[in-house]
Amino acid sequence: MRQFEDSATADTSEAAATAGTATEPDRLSVATQLPHAAGTPARSDETASDSDLSADVTIDLTSDAAVAASLAASAASTAAANDTESTATGERSATSPVSDASSLAALTGRRDYAQIDPVVLASPRWLRRYTVTVIGADFCGAIVAAVLAISAFPSALGSSVAALFPIAWVAALGLGRTYEHRFVGNGTEEYKRLFNTSIVFLAVVSTVAYAFERYGTRGLVVVALPAATVLSLVVHWAARQGLHRSRRRGACMQRVVVVGLERSVAELIRTVRREPHAGLEIVGACIDRPRASTVENVRVMGDSDHVMDVLSEVQADTVAVTAWSDVSQNDLRRLSWDLEGSGVTLLVAPRLTDISGPRIHIRPVAGLPLLNIEEPEFTGVRRIVKGGMDRLLALIAVILLSPVFLLTALAVKLTSRGPVLFRQVRIGRHGNPFVIHKFRSMYIDAEDRLADIEHLNESNGTLFKMRNDPRVTPVGRFLRRYSFDELPQFADVLLGRMSLVGPRPPLPCEVERYASLVRRRLVVKPGITGLWQVSGRSDLSWDESVRLDLLYVETWSLALDIAIMLKTVLAVLRRHGAY
Repeated sequence: MRQFEDSATADTSEAAATAGTATEPDRLSVATQLPHAAGTPARSDETASDSDLSADVTIDLTSDAAVAASLAASAASTAAANDTESTATGERSATSPVSDASSLAALTGRRDYAQIDPVVLASPRWLRRYTVTVIGADFCGAIVAAVLAISAFPSALGSSVAALFPIAWVAALGLGRTYEHRFVGNGTEEYKRLFNTSIVFLAVVSTVAYAFERYGTRGLVVVALPAATVLSLVVHWAARQGLHRSRRRGACMQRVVVVGLERSVAELIRTVRREPHAGLEIVGACIDRPRASTVENVRVMGDSDHVMDVLSEVQADTVAVTAWSDVSQNDLRRLSWDLEGSGVTLLVAPRLTDISGPRIHIRPVAGLPLLNIEEPEFTGVRRIVKGGMDRLLALIAVILLSPVFLLTALAVKLTSRGPVLFRQVRIGRHGNPFVIHKFRSMYIDAEDRLADIEHLNESNGTLFKMRNDPRVTPVGRFLRRYSFDELPQFADVLLGRMSLVGPRPPLPCEVERYASLVRRRLVVKPGITGLWQVSGRSDLSWDESVRLDLLYVETWSLALDIAIMLKTVLAVLRRHGAY
């Protein structure tokens, strides 16, 4: 990933140099082509209501026609004067002042939307290099898969088929739009498209082989294609991990200009900064009626009518329109047209947050892309499957880890006075209390000593957290570091009190101080692990842990549970936030 970081650094330096040396005429040249930047007329009422949106479109189109008619009349009168003068001198003008669409666009101050002529161009070098590297790795993986197929079926797979397979595989991934830049670095769509492409490839090869009776492709179907799919998945995952590491160091970022009202811009900036691996770097803001020159340490460089000017000045490659803004539907449409062919990505943030995955569907109605939000699934077949999976995996864990259970129990019993197991009342699903079980990691008088050290609380919420808690035994410190103290909770899962994955089980005193919205996390069973466990554990603030618990409740799925369980293994081995 070093080469991507170098190119990204070069891009940033070039952008800074460009912004620093730009002269006023340079910036005015863009404004001359698009005086209202996004191609919108100046709004006389900055606080136009949503009910005026349809009128906005009509007025805008009418004004264009009126301007054109005025220019045509002016052109006609000028031509008539020229004809009179030319008659007197024996000459006739061959052209009109408004002879084509470009001159009309110049006179109206509007872009000619019959042409795709981008005002700004964005093409990050790191993104091109990243894509080329991934394509090359896929090609090499396909070569390895073809060699494996020839080794397994030396007589069934022809050399010509084996030679063409790597090219065909990369071409198929390209046709399946696996390499599109919008999927780089985030989400599961890249993996879904890769897997779906492999299924289609398999179907096509099988159909063609059957139709033309070419049964020598068994090696391709049985070995080469599955091997290429697995290798490509590994390649894309490894490339993404490298990209995330680079982004955490500030390289390979998309430069973003945010458009919206001041509060919504600030919220978006804070949200983006929580996840640096998403790769969005806010370099400027366009805010209508700003109260300060900066928002969250990001410079306000104009309003929503000057987006294109700001893009050109800071050399950004992404525009993000926040949920709350003065940008109307017509303004947004013009902005998308102005960005066509420029390589600039347009992002529009919805007004709802922490809801994603299978609950959201786009439902087009009368030309509007409406978001259809389904209710979270707290009952039904998938919940039954989740309960069965929890109990089955918990039983397997108890059987396989029984030696670890025994050794841990002996270590606790032999190193400090008191019982092996620690029992405590927690609050479960629907607010019902239950008794949770852990291996004891503290001295038996830990609860009595809490009042003496409560002033040393390192948490900013309702939980007591202390990195070097004197109540923890030496063996308990080791158990907590590797989460061995949580192992008895598999018995609670078998009893149906807990789930393998879910929100953290809270104490009754915590629940008493919950706000009404926070009680939403009690709608599902608490879990041994969860989003809080794989996102920082005890290092998380109270607000962040609550946000992650609520996020899990709203976006629960079996696939998410499996992903969290796999990430839990890595989180335990890394030991971050375990104390």
